[in-house]
Amino acid sequence: MKRYLSRPALSIAAVITLAACGADAETAAPVGDPTASTPAATTTTAEPSTDVSEEHNDADVMFAQMMIPHHQQAVEMSEIILAKENINPEVTELATQIKDAQGPEIETMTGWLEAWGEPVGGMESHDMGSMGGGMDGMMSEDQMAGLEAAEGEEAARMFLEFMTEHHNGAVDMAQEEIDDGENPEAIALAETIVETQQAEIQEMEELLAEL
Repeated sequence: MKRYLSRPALSIAAVITLAACGADAETAAPVGDPTASTPAATTTTAEPSTDVSEEHNDADVMFAQMMIPHHQQAVEMSEIILAKENINPEVTELATQIKDAQGPEIETMTGWLEAWGEPVGGMESHDMGSMGGGMDGMMSEDQMAGLEAAEGEEAARMFLEFMTEHHNGAVDMAQEEIDDGENPEAIALAETIVETQQAEIQEMEELLAEL
């Protein structure tokens, strides 16, 4: 028959063990506690990698450089409509969705260009007026001013019409990256843009039909 030490005996044994092991005992797991872990075990979880593949070509660079200001204008359009009153809640929800998605994507693409040693660009380095008027769905300065001035249902309709055109341009740009790009992260983002913005185009067309 097995014999079990009494609680006082266990306490004495533990004191002797601690004295014998010295500093090593500070990292030892208590006997009989299967859930205990050493400090070393708690630091073994690897952090998600934030490295960007350096593999890229001219198509990847162009995709990021042009999609950044394109996204920036979409965010600006969304902010304009979100600042207005008496806008269809479904339209404001869509504008919020677009802003929340494209803001982080701007930061992602900016990080790629910096990692590749390429100029970032953005709205501050592009003439939005010259890029507007149908180039990849970019709005002209006059169109942006019209959206800014509009109110209520008219503003909602303009936003949906402009953003549909804008999204179609983004889809075309993203498809070019899918076809010609080399960087796997850039291609994956392009695929996401095609999928999400095509779905939003369908949603906007349905909302326009209801106005």
